[in-house]
Amino acid sequence: MSEQLPAVETVFFHERDDDYLVVVRADEERRLRGILELKETDAGPRPRRFRVKRGSGEEPRQPDQLVELVRTAARIRISEQTSSAARDRLTAMLDAYQLEAVQVRTCRYCANAGRYSPITSETAVKADRDYICRDCAREELDRELAYKGEFTADAADRLEELLFETGDLDRITDLLQGNLDPELTKFDTISATVEDVEPVATADLTLHPALEQRLTDRFDELLPVQSLSVRNGLFDGDDQLVVSATATGKTLVGELAGVNRALNGQGKLLFLVPLVALANQKHEDFEEAYGDAVDVTLRVGASRINDSGQRFDPDADVIVGTYEGIDHALRTGKDLGEIGTVVIDEVHTLKEEGRGHRLDGTIARLKHYCAARGESAQWIYLSATVGNPEWLAERLRARLVEFEERPVPIERHVTFADAREKVRIEKRLVERAFDSKSSKGYRGQTIVFTNSRRRCHEISRKLEYDSAPYHAGLDYGQRKRVERQFGDQELAAVVTTAALAAGVDFPASQVIFDSLAMGIEWLTVQEFEQMLGRAGRPDYHDQGTVYVLVEPDCVYHNSMDMTEDEVSFKLLKGEMENVETVYDGPAAAEETLANITVAGERAKAVADRMVGDVPTKHAVGKLLEWEFIDGLEPTPLGRAVTEHFLSPRDAFRLLEGIRSGQTPYEIVGEAELADEEL
Repeated sequence: MSEQLPAVETVFFHERDDDYLVVVRADEERRLRGILELKETDAGPRPRRFRVKRGSGEEPRQPDQLVELVRTAARIRISEQTSSAARDRLTAMLDAYQLEAVQVRTCRYCANAGRYSPITSETAVKADRDYICRDCAREELDRELAYKGEFTADAADRLEELLFETGDLDRITDLLQGNLDPELTKFDTISATVEDVEPVATADLTLHPALEQRLTDRFDELLPVQSLSVRNGLFDGDDQLVVSATATGKTLVGELAGVNRALNGQGKLLFLVPLVALANQKHEDFEEAYGDAVDVTLRVGASRINDSGQRFDPDADVIVGTYEGIDHALRTGKDLGEIGTVVIDEVHTLKEEGRGHRLDGTIARLKHYCAARGESAQWIYLSATVGNPEWLAERLRARLVEFEERPVPIERHVTFADAREKVRIEKRLVERAFDSKSSKGYRGQTIVFTNSRRRCHEISRKLEYDSAPYHAGLDYGQRKRVERQFGDQELAAVVTTAALAAGVDFPASQVIFDSLAMGIEWLTVQEFEQMLGRAGRPDYHDQGTVYVLVEPDCVYHNSMDMTEDEVSFKLLKGEMENVETVYDGPAAAEETLANITVAGERAKAVADRMVGDVPTKHAVGKLLEWEFIDGLEPTPLGRAVTEHFLSPRDAFRLLEGIRSGQTPYEIVGEAELADEEL
C-alpha cells in the first residue's frame, strides 16, 4: 500500500528502549511520527521495521519509505540524550546511504510524547538528571502547584520566574517542600543608603546642664536625622513631623526636645505610643536615662495603677502613655498640668481602620486642652512609614524632617509552607542565625511575628534554641525578663504579635513572618515595612534578613477577602500607603461625642484641628437622636459611652442586653460572638 510521503524539513531520531522514535517536521509542524527498528546485516545496521503512529494505533510501512523520507530531509537530527551505542548504530545506518546527521539537545518529555523540541543551554531546564524545554517545565511546575494547593497568579509567576532563572525544576520543587536555599528564596535586597548630612556636635547644643551632661557623656555627635531636626528648629519650639527608617535615632529627637523643656520649667513632656508593651518599655527607658533629673510616670488606661505597681502621677515631669490612656484622662476631665511637649510616636496609626480616628481625636483634644490653658506646646510626630509626608505635615501644621537613609541592607526572602512546615522552617532559620556572628561580634537573633498569642507560645515551645513568647498578655515582670534576656543574647528568638512591630527595642538581625495577619486582618504595607524594619541594627549587624513564610490559599478568618499568597506579593511589591484618617458614620459619631464631652460648645473648633474631615453636623444629629447629648452637653448615657470608648454599635448592644435582663456574662458572650461574625 503506497501513500504519498509528506514534505520534509527535519527528521529527528530519539532513542527508546529497543528502537527509535522518528519525528518528521515541515512548515514548523509535525507531519509524521513513527517507530524505527534496526537489524544487523553483513553490511551493517539497516531498517528492519518502520511503523507510523495513527491516533492510538500504528500502521506498518516499508522500511524503504523511511530511507526515502530521510533522503529528502533538509536536516537530520539525533537527540543528544541518545546513548552512544544507539547513536553509533543509527549513524552507521545513515552513513550507508551517504547521509549526515547532527546531534542536538532536545526535550526528553517532548520526545517521549512524539514531539521534536530542540533546546539550548539558555532554554534548557534540568529535570531529574535530564533536560527539558520550558513548556514542559512549566507544565510540571503547574502540576506540582496543583498538588500543593491553590496558588495565586502572583505566586505562580514568581515561581516560574525562579524556574527560568535557575534552569532547575528540581530546585523549585524542593523549594515547595521547605528547601531554604537562599538563592531560591531570595526575593530582593533593600540596599543600605547613606545621606550626606553634616552632624551636629553635642557640645555645640545649648541645653539644660543636666541633659547636656548626659548627652555629651553618651555621644560626640548627633545622628543624621537628629542633626536635621536640630537645624530645622527642634530647640526653637517648632512642631515637626520626623519621618525616618527604624533604628535611625528619631526617638531621641522627641526626648531631647521634651526633657529639655521640662528641665527648663517650660511644661511637662507627654510621650504617647500605641501599645501598652511599648509604653512600658519607654517608661523604663525614661526612668533609666533621666529618672534622677525628672519625675516619670506611666498612663496606659483608665486605672491609676499601672502594671508595674506604680501610681500614675499627673504632676510628673514626663508622662509616658498610650493614646487611649491620655485620651481617657481628657474624656474624664483629668488635669494633666502644664504641657510643654507632646511626642506622638507611630503617627502613621492615623490611617488604621478602627483606631486611626481615635488617635486623630486624641491629638485634636490635646491641642484644645493646651489652647484652653493658654499654653503653646511643641508637637513632635514620629514615623518610619508615611507615603504622603508633605500632605500629612501640612495637615498637622508641622515642619517635615525627612531622612531616607537605611543604615544596613535588608535581604528579603519568601518561601511556601503550611502551618506545620512553617515551624520546622522557623526552627532551622533561628538556629542558623544564632549559630553565626556578625563582624561586630554579635550573634544573630530573630523576631518571629505571628497572628495570635496562642501561636506565639506554640512556636516558642517548638524552637529548640532558647526563645520566649512576647505579647501584651504577659505581665510587666515577664516582659521585662524577656527584654533583658534578649538584650543579653541569652535568647535566640522572641515570638510576638503586633507588640514589637511598633518599635519595642529588640536588636534582632532576622525577622520571620510566620503569618501576614495580625488577628483577623491582613497587614498593611505600613505595618509590614515597620515590622521588617526591625531586622538589622547598625551597631550590631552587617545586614538584616527577612523571611516571609507563605501558606498558599490560606485565610485566618472568613472575613478575609484575599489569601496569604496574594497578600505576600502585594506587601513585597507594595508602595507605602498614604496616611489619612477616613471617617464613616460611627467613627464620626464617636469622635464628635468625645469632642463635645471635652470641649462642649467648642467641639467644632476641636474637629477643625483633626487630620480627617469629620462630618460634625450629621454626627451631632445622630447623637441627639440617640440621646447621647442634650444640646452640646453629653447626657449621663453619652458620658458613659465616651468614657468607655464604646462605638455606637457596642453601646446599643449593651443597652439592649441590660434592658432585656441579660446577665453581664450573657452580654459579654453575645458581644464576643458578634465580633467573631464581623
